[in-house]
Amino acid sequence: MEILRRFRDIMSSNINALLDKAEDPEKMIDQYLRDLNRDLGKVKSETATIMAAEKRATRELEECQTDIVSMQKYAVKALEAGNEEDARKFLNKKAEYTAKETDLKTAKELASANTVQMRQMHDKLVADMGELESRRSILKGKASVAKTQKKVNEFTSSMGGASRSMSAFDKMEAKINQELDEANAMAELNKGIGEDIENLASKYDTDKDVENELSALKAQLNVDDELAALKEQLQTKKE
Repeated sequence: MEILRRFRDIMSSNINALLDKAEDPEKMIDQYLRDLNRDLGKVKSETATIMAAEKRATRELEECQTDIVSMQKYAVKALEAGNEEDARKFLNKKAEYTAKETDLKTAKELASANTVQMRQMHDKLVADMGELESRRSILKGKASVAKTQKKVNEFTSSMGGASRSMSAFDKMEAKINQELDEANAMAELNKGIGEDIENLASKYDTDKDVENELSALKAQLNVDDELAALKEQLQTKKE
């Protein structure tokens, strides 16, 4: 049987060691799982056949041993009956069953050994598949983390570019603000000079207005005096 010939290879295989050497462990796991599933299917089929053969060999051996006991019993009865010829026939048949018993024992032992091997292979394949499934889950988890980390790195990198852009913008803004402050300062200085002259000129303009107002007041005061004088004259005439 092919699967039994592969028994040693299957039992000696080290899944973890093979995966550690693989360039693409995840891809290799998928391939191993396919192979193991195929082998496991064969093992189950072969195990069923071998277990059936073991049961058949066991049954035939038990039947043969029963026949040996029967031939021995009939030989004794024949002798007791004084029929030596019949006893001889029973003993010859017993000898045939005894020879057959040896072959049946060998067949049963072989079938039993094959069954044990098949069960060992079955358990090994199931264990390897469980290990592979676990490793695949771990690898997928690592792959997911790696993808997330890659996105974080890309985002961080883009943020670094944005930071550099913001830094350049801040420098430009600072330069513009400085130029604006300088322009405002210059305008303030220029405005100061103009205002000094205007203030100085307005001083004299104000004095002139004051003189005019004083003259008007003086003129008004003369009119009042004159009016008072007229009133006095009119009063005098009445008297």
